[in-house]
Amino acid sequence: MIPELGHFAVILALTVALAQGILPLIGAQRGIASLTAIARPAAVMQFLLIALAFIALTAAFVSSDFSVLNVWQNSHTDKPLLYKVSGVWGNHEGSLLLWVFILALFGAAVATLGNNLPTVLRTRVIAIQGLIGVGFLLLLVFLSNPFERVFPVPAQGNGLNPLLQDPGLAFHPPFLYIGYVGFSIAFSFAVAALIEGKVDAAWARWVRPWTLASWTALTIGIAMGSWWAYYELGWGGWWFWDPVENASFMPWLLGTALLHSAIVVEKRDSLKAWTVLLAILTFSFSLLGTFIVRSGVLTSVHAFATDPERGVFILAFLVVAIGGSLALYAWRAPALKGGGIFAPVSREGALVLNNLLLVAATSTVFIGTMYPLFLDAISGEKVTVGPPFFTATFVPLMVPLLAVMAIGPMMPWKRADLAGTLSRLKIAAALTVSVALVTLYLSGVDQILAVLGMALGAWLIFGAATDIAERTKLFRISIGESFRRAQNLPRSAWGGAIAHAGLGVAILGMTGTLSWETEQLQIMRPGDRVEIAGYELEFDGVEPVTGPNYDAVRGTFRIYRNGRLVDVMRPETRRFSDPPMVTTEAAIRPRNFGDLYAVVGESNGDGGYAARIYHKPMINWLWIGALLMAAGGLVSLTDRRLRVGAPARRAATASPDLRAQQRAT
Repeated sequence: MIPELGHFAVILALTVALAQGILPLIGAQRGIASLTAIARPAAVMQFLLIALAFIALTAAFVSSDFSVLNVWQNSHTDKPLLYKVSGVWGNHEGSLLLWVFILALFGAAVATLGNNLPTVLRTRVIAIQGLIGVGFLLLLVFLSNPFERVFPVPAQGNGLNPLLQDPGLAFHPPFLYIGYVGFSIAFSFAVAALIEGKVDAAWARWVRPWTLASWTALTIGIAMGSWWAYYELGWGGWWFWDPVENASFMPWLLGTALLHSAIVVEKRDSLKAWTVLLAILTFSFSLLGTFIVRSGVLTSVHAFATDPERGVFILAFLVVAIGGSLALYAWRAPALKGGGIFAPVSREGALVLNNLLLVAATSTVFIGTMYPLFLDAISGEKVTVGPPFFTATFVPLMVPLLAVMAIGPMMPWKRADLAGTLSRLKIAAALTVSVALVTLYLSGVDQILAVLGMALGAWLIFGAATDIAERTKLFRISIGESFRRAQNLPRSAWGGAIAHAGLGVAILGMTGTLSWETEQLQIMRPGDRVEIAGYELEFDGVEPVTGPNYDAVRGTFRIYRNGRLVDVMRPETRRFSDPPMVTTEAAIRPRNFGDLYAVVGESNGDGGYAARIYHKPMINWLWIGALLMAAGGLVSLTDRRLRVGAPARRAATASPDLRAQQRAT
């Protein structure tokens, strides 16, 4: 009965989404108040219906109701509760329901929190959200029903892919989807603005918090996926330029460009048409990721579906959504004329360069991701585009971008003195050169790319610190006065500095592990020892262990440093029966400046076991940096100036010096 209730709720949600998407648009265009009034309650009702369906599917998974085909295919009675719940979105149908749930959540949020939006704009935004929902709900109802029954009822389920039975994968998809789907709000605002023919500073201020929230969630989601790949897949890597990894990375890059471009619209009334185009493209690449994962065009641990019929439907939806919005843009964008004029050397100029490099980087990732798929579809030829291509094309675009990132926030609007700006960064430059020289001394001239990477990371960190120091006049006025200025700084200034510094920390982590990683791959027998990075690991052998829904072989490595036992590592090889699969569980000894990483593999039949031992310098800095970037986004979201309709502070409450500082930000 509960699955039927969930299915019925999805069907009702489709009818509500149709009403939400069509009637308010007609009402807004013709000035019919009774039709525009439908938008808000329809958005809330659609969310409540989809929430009911999501709860129904979750209940079926938790109770192991194997009469539901989706539960039978993706769950098992012996599976821990966490993975029964995460199994809801660990498959195509359930993950699609999660997508629609988050889409409806964002639509309802605009309906309930957008009281300060102009009525017509809010109505159109909600209606466009409804039309997006119609496309996904049609797929859910007719081709991907998560509540389909199976008869006779099986006594046991097939279980969830063991690779997905991990806390990282339990929380990774929801954060990704919040990021993916959240960009739909920026898309809806862009299309609504094109219909109205109006983009102004208020529009940019409304778009920014939604985009920032989505970007923050997507940052967390990508970082969690990278962390999961590092410790779960057993190969010790954190990024492989997998097509599905790229599918989440491309909207992140464009979302970053959109965030910075919207600032120019808000502050200087420029780049209007460009910002609207970025909003359309960012969500379009989110939809492209949906097609890649669900169309069956590739096989990946990330892919959900291999049904060509679903792929054709999603492709048709992409053509309508992306093609329609771009056609509307081509028609209406010429009317969006910017009013602000600025010199190439200015904060606006730096942000334009930021946007151009990010879009170019996105294009290289897109080409590398889609070229093998296009070639396969056209000629049947199989090719692989791997890390060497992306290293040769993506990295050179990032170097100038990272170099400018520390300079841009220091520049004034409209026109800047480049020499004066660089002079304020002289301490940051000196510290960066020091880091580069130390790296060169320790690693040698053959590691020149490592020197460059460490220098860029340090440049971003010291540049962000200099930005805050300049805003607070640190060491130029009393410490107490600097502290007061720091307290009064806009939180978006703090958030931007934290995010930029976080990227610098992440780059240091990437550089360290890519440049100085060491490894030992060999067959080891009990009593054998191996040396790596100043440690000595002694293999004690293996023992059988039993988990909640798997059997495992656990190896033991004793770690010695300078002849003293410092730790014990116990990696595992796990064998699942439902479904049958062998997985590795790496043992990791994290330290501030490097991880020891051990994996025990199969027996060679002669008392030896395949062992992989790695030392990965600074790799934890990668995820610390990602968390700092996300923290910067969260801090910026608390800025009162990003709250729609928040009243400005009265000028009389601040000193002239502080008011000038606030205008500059």
